[in-house]
Amino acid sequence: MQLMQESLDARVADDPELEAIRQRRMAEMMAQQGGGGKGPMSAEEQQQQAEAKEAHEDQRRSMLVALLQPAARDRLARIALVKPDKARAIEDMIINAAKRGALGEKVSEDRLIDLLEQVNEKSAAKTRVTIQRRRAFDDDF
Repeated sequence: MQLMQESLDARVADDPELEAIRQRRMAEMMAQQGGGGKGPMSAEEQQQQAEAKEAHEDQRRSMLVALLQPAARDRLARIALVKPDKARAIEDMIINAAKRGALGEKVSEDRLIDLLEQVNEKSAAKTRVTIQRRRAFDDDF
């Protein structure tokens, strides 16, 4: 797994187009942050923080590429377009299972569907609707 990660990192580091995209993304993030932090941060600190966050996300994406079959990855990408929070929860489940050693092979589309059903069951249990009717002044209830 680590060898796969290192070879992927080496290929990504050699790509100048990807580096240009990263630089643009960092510039956008710096412009958006402005002064909304826990105090005044220098430009270097903001850049380091943005780089660390970007590196973490890159590592996360590369782990998912290594852990998911192409069909499952496509399905997860489509889910992320509609419900990013649900896709993030499923990604977390897959990464945590891989860290525990619970995954013996790449996650197939069928296994991804099972994970989706588990997440749906958890969220369905949380949803609750209560109706409170207005009572008139002279109701005898």
